[in-house]
Amino acid sequence: MNKQLDFYFDVGSPTAYLAYCRLGQLCQRYPLSVHYRPMLLGGVFKATANTSPVAIPAKGAYMLQHDLPRFSRRYDVPLNINPHFPINTLNLMRGCIAAEQLGCLAPYLDTVFKAIWVDGKDMGDPQVVTATLEAAGLDSAQLLELSQAPEIKAKLVEATEAAVARGCFGAPTFFLDDDMFFGQDRLDFIEEALQT
Repeated sequence: MNKQLDFYFDVGSPTAYLAYCRLGQLCQRYPLSVHYRPMLLGGVFKATANTSPVAIPAKGAYMLQHDLPRFSRRYDVPLNINPHFPINTLNLMRGCIAAEQLGCLAPYLDTVFKAIWVDGKDMGDPQVVTATLEAAGLDSAQLLELSQAPEIKAKLVEATEAAVARGCFGAPTFFLDDDMFFGQDRLDFIEEALQT
């Protein structure tokens, strides 16, 4: 029987990107179903009085120059630190909710994560977003229009509040059998649980 994992993420997080890639690998090896839980990381930080690790210069430099490339090599996935980082992901995360409603969340996430963390695109620029989604065969007009609908905006707010209520204080955060794991560097514990 498949184990269920809730994956709370924001596409603007490089560690969420690495987790996304690694979870795809784990799904191929183990009976695992991932439930994608979009949340706005800025909203989570505000609600929990947390801040991005890159806000601390020494920690940010270490993470971006050493830690993340090590995990990229370990997982054998491409990673290029985006020159536009940090990107305002409000519309992209609303797009996640819209894509889920339209039944195209998987290709949307593949496209957006790759655009930010492999291709280095400025996905805070609406024109770049439109061109990127179109190039991937997604209906950018439909996605972007729906992402600005009041009900989609409200759903992202609700999803972010629900994440905080569940205990999230950053991204990525995972719940497996109601056990919480924070950070893509905790995925070894999840793999260990999948082996039992």
